[in-house]
Amino acid sequence: MKIERSWQMILILLTYYVSICRKVVNLWLIMSKDIFTFKQFSVNHGASSMRVGTDAVLLGSWAEMDASYTSGARVLDIGCGCGLIGMMIAQRYPFASVLGIDIDAPSVYEAKENAEASPFASRMEFMVADVRSFSEDSSRGLFNFVLCNPPYYTEDTLPPDDRRSKARNSHHLSFAELVSSVTKILSADGVFAVVIPMQARGEFVGEALKNNLNLRRECSVKTTLRKAPKRVLLEFDLQKNNIIDIQTIVLQNPDGSRSEEYSTLCKDFYL
Repeated sequence: MKIERSWQMILILLTYYVSICRKVVNLWLIMSKDIFTFKQFSVNHGASSMRVGTDAVLLGSWAEMDASYTSGARVLDIGCGCGLIGMMIAQRYPFASVLGIDIDAPSVYEAKENAEASPFASRMEFMVADVRSFSEDSSRGLFNFVLCNPPYYTEDTLPPDDRRSKARNSHHLSFAELVSSVTKILSADGVFAVVIPMQARGEFVGEALKNNLNLRRECSVKTTLRKAPKRVLLEFDLQKNNIIDIQTIVLQNPDGSRSEEYSTLCKDFYL
């Protein structure tokens, strides 16, 4: 009888041990996938050439589609990476369909997986494509809202064939090439939004004007109140005589915590 009870106790302990091991393994799997969790979706960005970052979150939260759209809007996310911006827009605009394109196949595959696990799967699509050739294909149609967190580094500190180099350096896709491509696929009442370094603002706005894209909204991004802006969010359309909406956002309080305005902007996404 004592031997039987001893075996029962051993089985109970083994069962408990196995359950603990399973929890540890599951936690390790989650952590190894490098998952960033938002309120309505999660993003695995371990394989992507462009990971989750503040620039993408700002663009996805700040950029606005033309208010006239209430149904059937088409959105294009250029250089979609892990699919973060596209999913943010799909969450904000439940009537819109979103297409993400990227030249990096592993990023596109990861974006597809992320979207399939989200509540917006039925309205999202991703494909491997270069925006320069994509914009030449008239069968793609026009888009009402185009967003891009473009490559903007001018000096390559990574090997030329490195995937992150292609995603981050402007000699793989210049501002001129990007803007020219966008004008071919943007609808007459469409909006084009980007996030770039503040030092590149003049060059980018100049290229936009050459292609009849007019600035309609602008937001300077400061890390702290006393620092100069490092990033700028820009929004363009094809309408003339725009009254430009100029804003500034400060991301951090003096103690390093998120500022109230940054928290408010991203309240639908950050946990």
